Amino acid sequence: MARSLVARVNADMPARVWKLSVLDGAMVDAGEEVAILESMKMEIPVEAPAAGVLRWLVAEGDVVGPGSALYELDGSSETMGRDS
Repeated sequence: MARSLVARVNADMPARVWKLSVLDGAMVDAGEEVAILESMKMEIPVEAPAAGVLRWLVAEGDVVGPGSALYELDGSSETMGRDS
């Protein structure tokens, strides 16, 4: 059985989720832009820290605070070969 490596990615500051750039369940690459947050009229890109399957915990328009979970990233070997 493959060991699942799940990371939860959090917001760094208060912001509004302006745009989700990838679909829930999509395979993403390390460094890929997955969302854009808006704070104080600035757009803040959110990048995946590693490759894996992304599962959203927020929706466009949601307001998040510092430390609020945005998404989970599953980098297990079982999901790495999955088509999105």
